[in-house]
Amino acid sequence: MKRRLLTSLVLCLFFSQSVFSQLQKAKAHWTYSFSKPEVKKGETVDLIFTAVVDKDWYIYSSDFDPDLGPMLTTFNFEKNNTFEVVGKLKPQNPKEKFEEVWGGKVRYFEGKGVFKQTIKVLADNPVIKGASEYQTCSHVTGLCIPGNDDFEFKGLKVVAGAATSDPQPTVGAAATETGTAASTSEATAATEDVDSASQTASNPTVTTAEAPEANTAVEQALTAEDPEKDTSLWGFALAAFLSGLVALLTPCVFPIIPMTVSYFTNQEKGKFKALLYGISIVLIYTLIGTVVSRLNGPAFANFLSTHWIPNLLFFAIFFVFGLSFLGLFEIVLPSGFVNKMDQKADQGGYAGVFFMAFTLVLVSFSCTGPIVGSLLVASAGGEVVKPIIGMASFSAAFAIPFTLFALFPQWLKSLPKSGGWLNTVKVVLGFLELALALKFLSIADQVYHWRLLDREIYLAFWIVIFGLLGFYLLGKIRTPHDSPLEKVSVPRLLLSIITFTFVVYMIPGMWGAPLKALAGYLPPQSTLDFDLNKRTAGVASTIAPGETRKYADLFHLPHELEGFFDYKDALAYAKKVNKPVFIDFTGHGCVNCREMEARVWVDPAVQQRLRDDYVIVALYVDDKTELPESAWYTSKYDNKVKKTIGAQNADLQIVKYNNNAQPHYCLVDNEGNLLVKPKNYDLNPANFAAFLDSGKAAFGK
Repeated sequence: MKRRLLTSLVLCLFFSQSVFSQLQKAKAHWTYSFSKPEVKKGETVDLIFTAVVDKDWYIYSSDFDPDLGPMLTTFNFEKNNTFEVVGKLKPQNPKEKFEEVWGGKVRYFEGKGVFKQTIKVLADNPVIKGASEYQTCSHVTGLCIPGNDDFEFKGLKVVAGAATSDPQPTVGAAATETGTAASTSEATAATEDVDSASQTASNPTVTTAEAPEANTAVEQALTAEDPEKDTSLWGFALAAFLSGLVALLTPCVFPIIPMTVSYFTNQEKGKFKALLYGISIVLIYTLIGTVVSRLNGPAFANFLSTHWIPNLLFFAIFFVFGLSFLGLFEIVLPSGFVNKMDQKADQGGYAGVFFMAFTLVLVSFSCTGPIVGSLLVASAGGEVVKPIIGMASFSAAFAIPFTLFALFPQWLKSLPKSGGWLNTVKVVLGFLELALALKFLSIADQVYHWRLLDREIYLAFWIVIFGLLGFYLLGKIRTPHDSPLEKVSVPRLLLSIITFTFVVYMIPGMWGAPLKALAGYLPPQSTLDFDLNKRTAGVASTIAPGETRKYADLFHLPHELEGFFDYKDALAYAKKVNKPVFIDFTGHGCVNCREMEARVWVDPAVQQRLRDDYVIVALYVDDKTELPESAWYTSKYDNKVKKTIGAQNADLQIVKYNNNAQPHYCLVDNEGNLLVKPKNYDLNPANFAAFLDSGKAAFGK
């Protein structure tokens, strides 16, 4: 609770100072009452806390995961021998929503919030008072303000009753700093030291808060209502659907279509069974995606996107799949398993239709496996819904032709004949798999500063891979399963032209060309050993000589901009030169960050403002460089020790600036207070320049 209080307090201070220039009060007004006006000594009564919340504001409840970040509503009672707390705090019917910034579900009240806490009365004149801690947020501006009010319950009439046992010290269900809630039966519970510096032996407090419900990763993802995320899912679904169409053109699948269709045309209720066959294919692939989603929750997002183990694993998967498509070997399932499924398909009936679909999935695995595996890897960033949608979309494209040709067998006459072109499709996919494999190796290389795959090395690989692809399309290279090519068809010629054009486009990048079309997919330009675009003279330094800049040997800003890579260093220098600070929360594996740098920061107007008007600090949230033990600290956000540069930067972004997405740009004064509303991904240079101008104007005031 201490972590949540301090987090929200910091957010309150910088928002209120930078936006309104005056202290803001929490937007909730409390009243306190009893569930009944009279009680016997030794009996229980409910304390009712009622919050009336201002319009367009809401207050967080007390019954969700305290580790998410927002401050839960809690009530801290002063200990005395006149009453004892019984059980946990009970919020009355809060609403629920998914908050993207925290990555989980929260509960909240609008208009009015009611909380009940049962107590046992132990004396004739119980003294029931303490302090509440809570947080109110605006639906309109996003501003969040913590509250801390004193409360006292008066007016309860205590009448004579049965004798009670010796009173015990008042205790309540306590939410610990690690976010867990401890409670015992009746009125005993572990207490939490909310702030030892502010407590004394004569006036201790205890905290009551309901333990969070178990919110699984699947539940969190299925309740997400982020429009940008929905757009991303639609794009991924389209890519998966197109992948399913490509899979149909592989030599393991395409020849099966006529054989499958002939099976249904000779069956009773053939059309119905054909529909069932298509539905079965979709169900089988969707089941695969569902299994992956259960194993791939949001808690693993950062690990999967930045750690060297998953990235090297994904690199190996793409590399092996690429070699398989090129014809070095085939990835096949055990023949005994496939034969058993085939035997069940021969049994006929509706169950036989399902097993026939299952047999198709197994037989075609050597061609569809690499594509399906690539889709699942692409959705392995901690997503839950994405693998399911991907497999459903892929299988829909995969199943539709089988179903349609079974329903309308006359269409088969229009299908092209099987031949060497099918293997060509497979080989082209193999080259693409090899190229994409390098992206995962590059992420691990950047995060851990191995310097194995700098920009020119990465480009050299891509130039060679796509150059070989171009020669293959022209028939100059043959793989083990290719048929002789006597002449080049027009489609192959057009594809080779596109491929060689792409190769020619990449070549200048070896010497510093920005290659905007590939922004985000290449290592940073600062990793180039030889950059013709780099101006070695005539550029005045914007940082005084001899100024301390931590980690300048590890990180570099694009476009020869100068800046800092440590938050405190940047603020200290900003005080010296009386400039605002431009904070760039970024990451090595952040595609959108690189795209912003290549498409927006490169704009002369934006560069001029960054160079002249601001002190720049780039904070990498995914860097794995471990700091000396003396620099470690325990986060107030998640109670975990932050040992690396990236972990400390990510913690700063969450605790101080209430955000955990990248890129995230904050314009602050030299005390770290926000000047204007932060900005995220926006490829319009004019908008970004206006954003910088607004921050400068706010700082001037």
